[in-house]
Amino acid sequence: MASAIFSKALFGHRLFRNSSISLARNQCTLSSLFNVLDASWYMPDEQRNPFQEYQVAHIPGALFFDVDGISDRTTNLPHMLPSEEAFAAAVSALGIENKDSVVVYDGKGIFSAARVWWMFRVFGHNRVWVLDGGLPRWRASGFDVESSASGDAVLKASAAIEAIEKAYQGQPVGPITFHAKFQLHLVWTLDQVRKNIENRTHHHIDARSKARFDGAAPEPRKGIRSGHVPGSKCIPFPQMLDSSGILLATDELKKRFDDEGISLDQPIVTSCGTGVTACVLALGLHRLGKTDVAVYDGSWTEWGAQTDTPIDTSTTLTSPWFIYLCHH
Repeated sequence: MASAIFSKALFGHRLFRNSSISLARNQCTLSSLFNVLDASWYMPDEQRNPFQEYQVAHIPGALFFDVDGISDRTTNLPHMLPSEEAFAAAVSALGIENKDSVVVYDGKGIFSAARVWWMFRVFGHNRVWVLDGGLPRWRASGFDVESSASGDAVLKASAAIEAIEKAYQGQPVGPITFHAKFQLHLVWTLDQVRKNIENRTHHHIDARSKARFDGAAPEPRKGIRSGHVPGSKCIPFPQMLDSSGILLATDELKKRFDDEGISLDQPIVTSCGTGVTACVLALGLHRLGKTDVAVYDGSWTEWGAQTDTPIDTSTTLTSPWFIYLCHH
Protein backbone atom coordinates (compact mmCIF):
# COMPACT_ATOMS: atom_id res chain seq x y z
CA MET A 1 0.00 0.00 0.00
CA ALA A 2 1.36 3.38 -1.00
CA SER A 3 1.62 6.03 1.68
CA ALA A 4 -0.77 8.97 1.44
CA ILE A 5 1.82 11.29 2.99
CA PHE A 6 4.58 12.96 1.02
CA SER A 7 7.34 14.08 3.35
CA LYS A 8 10.40 16.26 2.96
CA ALA A 9 12.55 13.20 3.60
CA LEU A 10 10.69 11.18 0.99
CA PHE A 11 11.02 14.07 -1.45
CA GLY A 12 14.77 14.23 -0.96
CA HIS A 13 15.18 10.47 -1.21
CA ARG A 14 13.18 10.10 -4.39
CA LEU A 15 14.75 13.06 -6.11
CA PHE A 16 18.34 12.96 -4.96
CA ARG A 17 18.78 9.84 -2.82
CA ASN A 18 19.79 12.33 -0.12
CA SER A 19 17.25 14.41 1.76
CA SER A 20 19.83 16.94 2.85
CA ILE A 21 20.57 18.26 -0.65
CA SER A 22 18.77 21.54 -1.25
CA LEU A 23 16.43 22.13 -4.15
CA ALA A 24 18.22 25.34 -5.10
CA ARG A 25 21.55 23.64 -5.61
CA ASN A 26 20.01 20.92 -7.74
CA GLN A 27 17.90 23.23 -9.85
CA CYS A 28 15.00 20.85 -9.35
CA THR A 29 11.50 21.55 -8.11
CA LEU A 30 8.69 19.45 -6.72
CA SER A 31 6.48 20.52 -9.64
CA SER A 32 8.96 19.11 -12.14
CA LEU A 33 8.01 15.61 -10.99
CA PHE A 34 4.47 16.05 -9.71
CA ASN A 35 1.36 18.12 -10.26
CA VAL A 36 1.42 20.27 -7.12
CA LEU A 37 -1.79 21.83 -5.82
CA ASP A 38 -2.19 24.51 -3.19
CA ALA A 39 -5.47 23.48 -1.58
CA SER A 40 -5.49 26.06 1.20
CA TRP A 41 -8.87 26.85 2.73
CA TYR A 42 -9.78 28.58 5.97
CA MET A 43 -12.75 28.81 8.30
CA PRO A 44 -14.99 31.81 7.53
CA ASP A 45 -14.27 33.45 10.89
CA GLU A 46 -10.53 33.49 10.13
CA GLN A 47 -11.15 36.07 7.41
CA ARG A 48 -8.29 34.79 5.29
CA ASN A 49 -8.33 34.67 1.50
CA PRO A 50 -6.53 31.50 0.34
CA PHE A 51 -6.16 32.60 -3.28
CA GLN A 52 -4.63 35.91 -2.29
CA GLU A 53 -2.23 34.08 0.02
CA TYR A 54 -1.40 31.68 -2.80
CA GLN A 55 -0.48 34.64 -4.97
CA VAL A 56 1.79 36.03 -2.23
CA ALA A 57 3.65 32.76 -1.55
CA HIS A 58 3.34 29.23 -2.87
CA ILE A 59 5.52 26.26 -3.77
CA PRO A 60 7.13 26.93 -7.16
CA GLY A 61 4.97 25.59 -9.97
CA ALA A 62 1.97 24.87 -7.75
CA LEU A 63 -1.54 25.56 -9.03
CA PHE A 64 -4.40 26.73 -6.84
CA PHE A 65 -7.24 24.29 -6.11
CA ASP A 66 -10.33 26.18 -4.96
CA VAL A 67 -12.03 24.04 -2.30
CA ASP A 68 -15.15 26.22 -2.26
CA GLY A 69 -15.23 26.66 -6.03
CA ILE A 70 -14.73 23.06 -7.13
CA SER A 71 -17.93 21.91 -5.50
CA ASP A 72 -21.55 20.94 -5.98
CA ARG A 73 -23.64 23.78 -7.41
CA THR A 74 -26.97 22.13 -6.57
CA THR A 75 -26.81 22.48 -2.77
CA ASN A 76 -26.51 25.28 -0.24
CA LEU A 77 -24.14 23.19 1.86
CA PRO A 78 -20.54 24.45 1.65
CA HIS A 79 -17.97 22.81 -0.66
CA MET A 80 -19.80 19.52 -1.17
CA LEU A 81 -18.45 17.02 -3.68
CA PRO A 82 -19.19 17.97 -7.29
CA SER A 83 -20.47 15.46 -9.82
CA GLU A 84 -18.09 13.18 -11.71
CA GLU A 85 -18.48 15.30 -14.83
CA ALA A 86 -17.88 18.57 -12.99
CA PHE A 87 -14.81 17.31 -11.13
CA ALA A 88 -13.35 15.88 -14.34
CA ALA A 89 -13.94 19.20 -16.12
CA ALA A 90 -12.31 21.24 -13.35
CA VAL A 91 -9.28 18.97 -12.94
CA SER A 92 -8.82 18.83 -16.71
CA ALA A 93 -8.83 22.63 -16.77
CA LEU A 94 -5.96 22.49 -14.27
CA GLY A 95 -4.05 20.37 -16.78
CA ILE A 96 -4.15 17.14 -14.78
CA GLU A 97 -4.46 13.73 -16.44
CA ASN A 98 -5.21 10.29 -15.01
CA LYS A 99 -1.58 9.27 -15.45
CA ASP A 100 -0.32 12.16 -13.32
CA SER A 101 0.89 12.02 -9.73
CA VAL A 102 -0.53 14.77 -7.53
CA VAL A 103 0.88 16.31 -4.35
CA VAL A 104 -1.48 18.50 -2.33
CA TYR A 105 -0.57 20.95 0.42
CA ASP A 106 -2.16 23.79 2.38
CA GLY A 107 -1.13 26.85 4.35
CA LYS A 108 -1.75 25.37 7.81
CA GLY A 109 0.21 22.13 7.68
CA ILE A 110 -2.36 19.37 7.28
CA PHE A 111 -5.87 20.76 7.09
CA SER A 112 -7.78 21.33 3.86
CA ALA A 113 -5.17 19.43 1.80
CA ALA A 114 -6.60 16.24 3.29
CA ARG A 115 -10.00 17.15 1.84
CA VAL A 116 -8.60 17.46 -1.68
CA TRP A 117 -6.58 14.24 -1.22
CA TRP A 118 -9.86 12.53 -0.36
CA MET A 119 -11.69 14.14 -3.30
CA PHE A 120 -9.18 12.74 -5.79
CA ARG A 121 -9.53 9.30 -4.24
CA VAL A 122 -13.32 9.54 -4.32
CA PHE A 123 -13.08 10.14 -8.06
CA GLY A 124 -10.82 7.16 -8.62
CA HIS A 125 -7.37 8.77 -8.57
CA ASN A 126 -5.05 7.09 -6.07
CA ARG A 127 -1.82 8.68 -7.28
CA VAL A 128 -2.24 11.50 -4.78
CA TRP A 129 -0.30 12.50 -1.67
CA VAL A 130 -0.49 15.14 1.04
CA LEU A 131 2.69 17.13 1.67
CA ASP A 132 3.42 16.47 5.34
CA GLY A 133 3.55 19.73 7.27
CA GLY A 134 2.34 21.69 4.26
CA LEU A 135 3.64 25.11 3.32
CA PRO A 136 4.81 26.00 6.87
CA ARG A 137 7.16 23.01 7.00
CA TRP A 138 8.25 23.61 3.40
CA ARG A 139 9.33 27.14 4.27
CA ALA A 140 10.86 26.13 7.59
CA SER A 141 12.98 23.58 5.74
CA GLY A 142 14.50 26.34 3.65
CA PHE A 143 12.81 25.48 0.37
CA ASP A 144 11.97 28.27 -2.03
CA VAL A 145 8.53 29.80 -2.57
CA GLU A 146 7.23 31.90 -5.42
CA SER A 147 5.93 35.32 -4.48
CA SER A 148 3.72 35.76 -7.53
CA ALA A 149 1.55 33.48 -9.62
CA SER A 150 2.20 33.20 -13.33
CA GLY A 151 -0.48 34.31 -15.73
CA ASP A 152 -0.96 30.68 -16.77
CA ALA A 153 -1.53 29.59 -13.17
CA VAL A 154 -4.14 32.29 -12.60
CA LEU A 155 -5.87 31.41 -15.86
CA LYS A 156 -5.99 27.72 -14.96
CA ALA A 157 -7.50 28.46 -11.56
CA SER A 158 -10.19 30.58 -13.23
CA ALA A 159 -10.71 27.99 -15.96
CA ALA A 160 -11.37 25.29 -13.37
CA ILE A 161 -14.20 27.30 -11.82
CA GLU A 162 -15.61 28.18 -15.24
CA ALA A 163 -15.54 24.50 -16.19
CA ILE A 164 -17.50 23.58 -13.05
CA GLU A 165 -20.15 26.18 -13.83
CA LYS A 166 -20.48 25.04 -17.44
CA ALA A 167 -20.77 21.41 -16.36
CA TYR A 168 -23.70 22.23 -14.07
CA GLN A 169 -25.32 24.37 -16.74
CA GLY A 170 -25.13 21.54 -19.23
CA GLN A 171 -22.77 23.45 -21.49
CA PRO A 172 -19.90 21.74 -23.33
CA VAL A 173 -16.52 21.74 -21.61
CA GLY A 174 -13.19 20.46 -22.68
CA PRO A 175 -10.87 19.11 -23.58
CA ILE A 176 -11.28 16.45 -20.90
CA THR A 177 -7.92 14.97 -19.87
CA PHE A 178 -9.07 13.49 -16.55
CA HIS A 179 -11.79 10.86 -16.38
CA ALA A 180 -13.43 10.44 -12.98
CA LYS A 181 -14.81 7.20 -11.59
CA PHE A 182 -16.87 7.73 -8.45
CA GLN A 183 -15.97 5.47 -5.49
CA LEU A 184 -19.28 5.18 -3.68
CA HIS A 185 -17.87 3.42 -0.63
CA LEU A 186 -15.79 6.46 0.36
CA VAL A 187 -18.77 8.84 0.69
CA TRP A 188 -21.67 8.71 3.13
CA THR A 189 -24.99 10.52 3.06
CA LEU A 190 -27.32 11.70 5.83
CA ASP A 191 -29.53 8.63 5.34
CA GLN A 192 -26.59 6.30 5.82
CA VAL A 193 -25.63 8.05 9.05
CA ARG A 194 -29.23 7.86 10.25
CA LYS A 195 -29.39 4.12 9.53
CA ASN A 196 -26.05 3.60 11.26
CA ILE A 197 -27.50 4.90 14.53
CA GLU A 198 -29.74 1.85 14.58
CA ASN A 199 -27.63 -0.72 12.74
CA ARG A 200 -24.25 0.28 14.17
CA THR A 201 -22.32 -1.30 11.32
CA HIS A 202 -19.65 1.42 11.40
CA HIS A 203 -17.71 3.32 14.02
CA HIS A 204 -18.59 6.99 13.57
CA ILE A 205 -15.85 9.48 14.51
CA ASP A 206 -16.38 13.23 14.83
CA ALA A 207 -13.34 15.45 14.18
CA ARG A 208 -14.78 18.62 15.69
CA SER A 209 -13.60 20.00 19.01
CA LYS A 210 -14.80 18.27 22.17
CA ALA A 211 -16.74 21.39 23.18
CA ARG A 212 -18.69 21.41 19.93
CA PHE A 213 -19.19 17.67 20.13
CA ASP A 214 -20.54 17.92 23.67
CA GLY A 215 -22.84 20.77 22.73
CA ALA A 216 -21.07 23.09 25.16
CA ALA A 217 -19.84 25.43 22.40
CA PRO A 218 -22.04 26.97 19.70
CA GLU A 219 -21.55 26.03 16.08
CA PRO A 220 -19.71 28.63 13.96
CA ARG A 221 -22.54 28.70 11.42
CA LYS A 222 -25.93 30.19 12.21
CA GLY A 223 -28.97 27.95 12.45
CA ILE A 224 -27.01 24.79 13.31
CA ARG A 225 -27.91 22.94 16.49
CA SER A 226 -25.18 21.88 18.92
CA GLY A 227 -24.26 18.35 19.90
CA HIS A 228 -23.37 15.18 18.04
CA VAL A 229 -24.81 12.17 16.24
CA PRO A 230 -25.98 9.58 18.79
CA GLY A 231 -23.42 6.82 19.23
CA SER A 232 -20.55 8.71 17.67
CA LYS A 233 -17.22 9.42 19.34
CA CYS A 234 -15.01 12.47 19.33
CA ILE A 235 -11.41 12.53 18.18
CA PRO A 236 -10.61 16.19 17.36
CA PHE A 237 -8.57 16.30 14.18
CA PRO A 238 -5.53 18.05 15.79
CA GLN A 239 -4.94 14.78 17.66
CA MET A 240 -3.70 13.34 14.35
CA LEU A 241 -0.86 15.90 14.27
CA ASP A 242 2.15 16.91 16.30
CA SER A 243 2.83 20.47 17.44
CA SER A 244 4.39 21.28 14.05
CA GLY A 245 1.34 20.19 12.07
CA ILE A 246 2.97 16.94 10.93
CA LEU A 247 1.04 13.66 10.87
CA LEU A 248 1.89 11.47 13.84
CA ALA A 249 3.81 8.22 13.54
CA THR A 250 1.75 5.05 13.32
CA ASP A 251 2.15 3.99 16.94
CA GLU A 252 1.00 7.37 18.19
CA LEU A 253 -1.89 7.48 15.76
CA LYS A 254 -3.07 4.04 16.78
CA LYS A 255 -3.02 5.06 20.43
CA ARG A 256 -5.39 7.95 19.65
CA PHE A 257 -7.96 5.52 18.27
CA ASP A 258 -7.32 2.84 20.88
CA ASP A 259 -7.93 5.37 23.64
CA GLU A 260 -11.42 5.99 22.26
CA GLY A 261 -12.22 2.29 21.89
CA ILE A 262 -12.04 2.37 18.10
CA SER A 263 -11.23 -0.99 16.56
CA LEU A 264 -9.50 -0.79 13.20
CA ASP A 265 -11.05 -4.16 12.41
CA GLN A 266 -14.45 -2.47 12.16
CA PRO A 267 -15.69 -0.26 9.30
CA ILE A 268 -15.32 3.47 10.01
CA VAL A 269 -17.01 6.67 8.88
CA THR A 270 -15.79 10.13 9.84
CA SER A 271 -17.43 13.53 9.90
CA CYS A 272 -16.84 17.09 11.10
CA GLY A 273 -18.36 20.51 10.47
CA THR A 274 -18.46 20.57 6.67
CA GLY A 275 -16.45 17.54 5.58
CA VAL A 276 -12.96 19.07 5.65
CA THR A 277 -11.27 17.91 8.84
CA ALA A 278 -13.09 14.59 8.72
CA CYS A 279 -10.62 13.92 5.93
CA VAL A 280 -7.71 14.52 8.32
CA LEU A 281 -9.02 11.59 10.38
CA ALA A 282 -9.33 9.54 7.18
CA LEU A 283 -5.74 10.45 6.34
CA GLY A 284 -4.53 9.31 9.74
CA LEU A 285 -6.43 6.07 9.40
CA HIS A 286 -5.00 5.60 5.91
CA ARG A 287 -1.50 5.75 7.43
CA LEU A 288 -2.61 2.93 9.74
CA GLY A 289 -3.62 0.82 6.73
CA LYS A 290 -7.33 1.65 6.95
CA THR A 291 -7.83 2.75 3.34
CA ASP A 292 -11.60 2.30 3.03
CA VAL A 293 -12.75 4.95 5.53
CA ALA A 294 -15.88 6.79 4.42
CA VAL A 295 -16.50 10.51 5.01
CA TYR A 296 -19.96 11.93 5.68
CA ASP A 297 -19.79 14.76 3.18
CA GLY A 298 -22.57 16.93 4.61
CA SER A 299 -21.25 16.42 8.14
CA TRP A 300 -22.59 18.46 11.05
CA THR A 301 -23.64 21.44 8.96
CA GLU A 302 -26.17 19.21 7.24
CA TRP A 303 -27.11 17.06 10.25
CA GLY A 304 -27.44 19.91 12.72
CA ALA A 305 -29.57 22.00 10.37
CA GLN A 306 -32.31 19.37 10.13
CA THR A 307 -35.31 19.41 12.45
CA ASP A 308 -35.78 15.63 12.56
CA THR A 309 -32.24 14.33 13.05
CA PRO A 310 -31.49 13.03 16.56
CA ILE A 311 -28.80 14.79 18.57
CA ASP A 312 -26.97 13.86 21.75
CA THR A 313 -24.96 16.10 24.06
CA SER A 314 -22.39 15.39 26.76
CA THR A 315 -25.19 14.68 29.23
CA THR A 316 -26.29 11.55 27.33
CA LEU A 317 -24.59 8.18 27.18
CA THR A 318 -22.98 7.14 23.92
CA SER A 319 -22.25 3.75 22.42
CA PRO A 320 -18.65 2.63 21.77
CA TRP A 321 -19.65 1.57 18.29
CA PHE A 322 -19.39 4.94 16.64
CA ILE A 323 -16.81 7.64 15.95
CA TYR A 324 -17.78 11.28 15.34
CA LEU A 325 -18.13 14.11 12.92
CA CYS A 326 -14.99 16.15 12.37
CA HIS A 327 -14.12 19.84 12.91
CA HIS A 328 -14.71 20.72 9.31
